Amino acid sequence: MTGRVRGVLAVVGVLGVVGVIAGPMAAAQNRPPGVPRGEIAIPVAPESNVASSNGPLRQLQPGGPFRTARGVVVLVSHGARTTVRLHVTGVKPAGGTFGAHLHTGPCVAGDGAAAGPHYNTDAIAGRKPVRMDREREIWLDFTVSPTGAATASTVVPFAPTPGNRSIVIHQEPTNSHGAAGPRLACLPLTWN
Repeated sequence: MTGRVRGVLAVVGVLGVVGVIAGPMAAAQNRPPGVPRGEIAIPVAPESNVASSNGPLRQLQPGGPFRTARGVVVLVSHGARTTVRLHVTGVKPAGGTFGAHLHTGPCVAGDGAAAGPHYNTDAIAGRKPVRMDREREIWLDFTVSPTGAATASTVVPFAPTPGNRSIVIHQEPTNSHGAAGPRLACLPLTWN
């Protein structure tokens, strides 16, 4: 199985999408013009946007529990609502609870500052005071299972603006002020 196929399967699994195909006859009858036989077209609402990233986590501090970890993140927005799901595997040693957030900047190995601050709708819009909470930021805290895997998801009432972003994993769970300690690892994410 190729990495691309595994990535597609992981994204489908992360979203929890289940499809049912009635049979070749029904597919052929409902195939849109221009879609070859054997291929399926899945319509997406015109106001929807999808971004995903799948691969090894980049280390921001050497020797941490995420040095062999991989991550998959999927963001699906429809209008002014976005669903986000993060899945992490290969955490060693297993266990622990970590904060994870969408940040405004790119994911650069060894350079946690490159990721910038949390993506915050108040800060992006220039509103003062900037409030830090689950309604204005994307928080994806997770607890790692004994197998070294974890999953987190959230739904927020906004769609991020386009840009090279990152999901940053922090050393501690997120507190009520949005802080979660040092930056340990990140996963790049481009939002168009």
